[in-house]
Amino acid sequence: MRFTRLKLEGAWVIEPERHEDERGFFARVWCAREFEEQGLEPRLVQASVAYSRKKGTLRGMHFQVPPHGEVKIVRCTRGAIHDVIIDLRPDSPTYLSWEGVLLSAENRAALYVPKGFAHGYQTMEDDTEVFYQMSEFYAPGAEGGIRWDDPFFDIDWPHAEVRIVSEKDQRLPPFERDLADVFRQAE
Repeated sequence: MRFTRLKLEGAWVIEPERHEDERGFFARVWCAREFEEQGLEPRLVQASVAYSRKKGTLRGMHFQVPPHGEVKIVRCTRGAIHDVIIDLRPDSPTYLSWEGVLLSAENRAALYVPKGFAHGYQTMEDDTEVFYQMSEFYAPGAEGGIRWDDPFFDIDWPHAEVRIVSEKDQRLPPFERDLADVFRQAE
């Protein structure tokens, strides 16, 4: 696997190294030892899949508050997504910065999302499927989110004209500075 640091502290893109022959290719997409060598969380306890029918579907920006914060490894297994993360860790040098990356079935890359980040994505194609692996179990009482269109972050979503958003995500609040206290208290 090839690990590429992103500009946000602790976030990575992980690309499989293909071993190709006439049949196609083989590639490892997860290895606890390689994750540990990079200083990344190797513990995974849950996996989920999300399917979106239409291009422009937006999911996010979601997180789990401490002590249920989770690392996510996100991979697009069908179609393509514009995946976005926001660093919500008050003591991070990239606090309140966001970054977007293209994940697709074609590039087979994964995004490593550290604890303390909000995460969301917008589909770039119809019939898109996303596979998540998480380091912590889902804790309904610990879920949180920020509106995807919060002017504070001014995220550049690629399909501004086409947007399918769940009612739950439409009700997410704008960013609140006291959210930092939630993440700071857990440190």
